[in-house]
Parts: sequence; structure tokens; C-alpha cells
Amino acid sequence: MSDLIANIVGSAAAVCSVTSFAPQALKIWKERDASSVSLKTYSLTVTCFALWVVYGVMTQAWPVTVANSCALVMASWVLVMKWRFRDGDPEA
Repeated sequence: MSDLIANIVGSAAAVCSVTSFAPQALKIWKERDASSVSLKTYSLTVTCFALWVVYGVMTQAWPVTVANSCALVMASWVLVMKWRFRDGDPEA
């Protein structure tokens, strides 16, 4: 497999990973309600991305590090909003 094809596939995967959290994050932000979001799922997801970032740094796999760092930020945003808007209280 050529490096170009591998880079295209990897880039597409990175974009999908990062943008997959945007609809959920925007919905929570707009509605100020995260009561239907699973705390356990997002806690595990954030942990997963954090471990991938550490792995990427340790192996100097910078595409893995950068892509997972961006996904970590997005998933963390959802997790923080889960705590902030956990009861659907817009004043929280």
C-alpha cells in the first residue's frame, strides 16, 4: 500500500473521530441538558483518547498524537458539559 493512500485513510479517520463529537456537544450546549449522555461512556472515551495520546507521544507517532489530542478535546468538552448540565439545569 502506498504512503499516500495510507495517509489519506488515516486523515479521513482522524477527521471522523474529531467531528463525531460535534453534534452531541452542540446539542448539549444549545439545550443546556446532558441528562441523556452516559457519564461512564464519555469517561471511558476520554480515558481512551488520553491513552492514545500517550502512546502516540511514546512512539513518536505524531499523526496518532495530533488526531487523538483533537478528539480528546472534543470528548472532554462533552464530559465537562455532562457534569455542568447533568440535570438539564440551564443555570448550572
